[in-house]
Amino acid sequence: MNFKKIITLLLISFSALGFSQEMLLSPLSKISLLTVGTGDELYSKFGHSAFRIQDPTIGVDRIYDYGGFDFDPPGFYVKFARGKLNYRMSGYKTDSFVKAYKQENRWVKEQTLNLSQDERNEIFAFLQNNYREENRYYLYDFLFDNCATKIPEVLKKGLGDKLKFTYPHLKETFTFRELIHQSLDENAWATFGIDLALGSIIDRKATPWEHQFLPLYVEKQMPNTTINGDAFVTKEEMLVEEEPTEKGSLFVLTPLFWLIILMTFVVAVTYFDQKKKKRSKWLDFTLFLLTGLAGLLIFFLWFMTDHVFTKANFNLLWAFPLNLVLAFVFMKSKTPPVWVKKYLWVLLAGMVITGVLWIFKIQIFSPLLIFILVAVGIRYLFLINSIGNSALTQNS
Repeated sequence: MNFKKIITLLLISFSALGFSQEMLLSPLSKISLLTVGTGDELYSKFGHSAFRIQDPTIGVDRIYDYGGFDFDPPGFYVKFARGKLNYRMSGYKTDSFVKAYKQENRWVKEQTLNLSQDERNEIFAFLQNNYREENRYYLYDFLFDNCATKIPEVLKKGLGDKLKFTYPHLKETFTFRELIHQSLDENAWATFGIDLALGSIIDRKATPWEHQFLPLYVEKQMPNTTINGDAFVTKEEMLVEEEPTEKGSLFVLTPLFWLIILMTFVVAVTYFDQKKKKRSKWLDFTLFLLTGLAGLLIFFLWFMTDHVFTKANFNLLWAFPLNLVLAFVFMKSKTPPVWVKKYLWVLLAGMVITGVLWIFKIQIFSPLLIFILVAVGIRYLFLINSIGNSALTQNS
C-alpha cells in the first residue's frame, strides 16, 4: 500500500470518529432502502421507509429515517390537528432499527441500490447535511411530504437525471382514498374516521409518482427504476420475516355492528313515537348533538387547519355544526318553533346532495354512512311531520 492510500484511510478513519458531515464512504460501502411492513396500530398501518448506510471500512451501519417526531413540544396535539407539526430526520444503528420491528412482528425488506462510490458519497453527503440540527426538521404532510416521499425525493436530488422512474408495475392507478384503503380494514373505526375527516381532495387519481406517498409503493418502484440505463436495485433480501398470526376482531366491536344497532334503534323509537303521538326529545337531542359535533370537527379540519387533504369535505352537508344549537332547541321545547321545519328540509336537501356527489364520485363516502343517513333521514321526516301537530306530546 503506497503512502497516499495510507493517508487517505487515516483521514477516513479519523472522520468516522466524529461521524461528521465530511466523512467519505469507501469502495466497500453500500446504500440500501429498508421497507417495513404494516403494523396493528393506526400510525403503523401504512408501513415505513428508511435509508441504510453500510461501510465496514469505517465501521458504519446506520439508518437515516425521516419519520421521527417528538411528543414533548408544547401544543403537540394542537399542532398535529392543525397540520403544523414538524417531523424530523433521525439517525440510529441498524441493529436497533431491525430489532424494534422484529418485536412488533413487522417484516423488513432491504433493497441494495446500484450506486458508484461517487454516487454513494453524493447521497451520503445529502443525508448528512439533512441530519444537521438546523436542517433535520420538515413540515409533515401525510400525502406529499412524509417518510416515504422523502426516499425518491432524496434520490432524485442526489442523482438528478441519471435516475429514471418507469411504472410498468402499475397496471392501474388509484385515487388517494383508494390507496389509503388498501392498508386498512373497511369495517374498522379508524377507516370510518378517516373517511369522515378527509375531503374530496383525496378522491382524485394519484399520479404514478404520487403513489409513492406509501412505503409499499416506494418498495415496488425501486426495481422499476434505472440509473444510467441499468437496474437500480442489485439485491433484495428480507431482514425480518413476519410471523403468521391470527388477525381479526369481534363483529360486535366493529362500526358496522353499532351503526346497524343505531339505525334499528332510531327507526324503532321513531315508529313508536309516531304510533303514540309522542316525541322522544332525548333521542333528538342525542342525534343533533352528535351530528353537530361531527360537523364542527369537519368544519375545523376544512377551514382552520393547513391540511390539504381535509379540504372540500362534503360530509359537512349532513353533519352540520348548527345542529348543536338545534340539539338544545329540541331538548328545551315541548313544541319546536315552526322555523325548525325549514331547517330540517335544508338538512334533508343536504343529504340528497351528498348522495348525488357520491354517485358522480366527486367525493367517495364511507359505505357505513348509509346507516347514519337512513336513521337521521327517517327521524327528520318524523320531526317535519310532527312540528305544528297539536296532538304531539313529549316523552320525558
